[in-house]
Amino acid sequence: MAEDLLPSDPESVGPYRLIRRLGTGGMGQVYLASSPGGRLVAVKVIRPELAADLGFRSRFEREVRAARSVSGMFTAPVVDADADGQPPWLATAFVPGPSLADAVAEFGPLPPDGVLTLAAGLAEALVAIHAAGLVHRDLKPSNVLLAADGPRVIDFGISRAADASVLTQTGMIMGSPGYFSPEQAEGRPVGSSGDVFGLGAVLAFAASGEGPFGTGPAAAVAFRVVNAAPNLSGVPELLRPMIERCLAKDPAARPTPGQLLASLAAGNAEPHWLSQPPAPSRRAARRGRLGLIAIAAALLAASAMGIALALGGQGPRTGLTPPRSTASPDGVWTGTYDCGQGLTGVRLTITGPNGGALMATVDFYPVSSNPGVPDGSYELVGSYSPTDGLVLNPDYWIDEPANYEMVGLSAPPPHGDSMSGSVHGQDCSTFSVSR
Repeated sequence: MAEDLLPSDPESVGPYRLIRRLGTGGMGQVYLASSPGGRLVAVKVIRPELAADLGFRSRFEREVRAARSVSGMFTAPVVDADADGQPPWLATAFVPGPSLADAVAEFGPLPPDGVLTLAAGLAEALVAIHAAGLVHRDLKPSNVLLAADGPRVIDFGISRAADASVLTQTGMIMGSPGYFSPEQAEGRPVGSSGDVFGLGAVLAFAASGEGPFGTGPAAAVAFRVVNAAPNLSGVPELLRPMIERCLAKDPAARPTPGQLLASLAAGNAEPHWLSQPPAPSRRAARRGRLGLIAIAAALLAASAMGIALALGGQGPRTGLTPPRSTASPDGVWTGTYDCGQGLTGVRLTITGPNGGALMATVDFYPVSSNPGVPDGSYELVGSYSPTDGLVLNPDYWIDEPANYEMVGLSAPPPHGDSMSGSVHGQDCSTFSVSR
């Protein structure tokens, strides 16, 4: 839960203006911040005791350099960092959505279809992280964010830098008991298979609401990780074989993220992510639709909170609050959006509620500055309120060009006949339209 800045907090870190506190982790304090151009980021400021370790700073710089090479739909990319700062810090793209830990605490375990879709997204994230030569080492429910278009893994690639410093200073192991692997609990070398163990524990938590090795003192939980079988009694039978394979004590017996992803794809189960609109007559999107209405509500609130804080400036450290319009978003909006293919023309047609969901169509096309973009169109489903704004999730293709993925959109309430917001997809940033 975001909190107001404290008087002791800095006004800014590097070029980023701090807005709110997002949380505190093992490596430091995390803030919601705004770039000079108005883009939201999450800035992590490293703890003073780690910052005082010169060895940590050099390891941190190497790890951040590698982390910035990670790309993937299901990771929150590192966008900036300063290992020589006083203190060191790094900034990642802000993901508007609750953590898996908060969502399960508020709404209970995910249904099996939701867990399978979560598993696929997290496995794909680990494929991208491991391809960059990194090991996460601290995959846990609080490091998984539930965005409107799928999960995001955060805090990858930097735990190893802190781990060496903690071992040197205290003899303790960095990580979260119950989610780190037996080899990590015993202080042995940790490879990519250690992240698969963490993935299994995260999925068990998502499916049952409890970690597979219980709670209690860290030493007791770590002992159970090494010596006891996981407790999966609360996990639906459909999910147990997959999770049991991930939680094998022997690292060599665990599937790789790629193998896990392939087995999930071979299952041909239609994934569900954020909404369950009326079934379309045309084929469903590859991204699927979640059956998690409660979590969708939390995502809407979290997304609106982030945008409102950046634009409106809540709290004592921020500036002017622009007026909110209560205008309906219905109508035809035209403008542009920015994704990996470059600036692209867009026509967004919002037709209003249908069966409780807001329906919309995106038609995209080339602009004069980027003539190589093909034409395409797809439908979206989502919701709108005068206070929380607009959230649209991809539903299904109408006209699909080769090698293109659908993207989601979110925005605060329109001000008159203009609307700007975020595009949720790989290498995407913002959109701006008018009617």
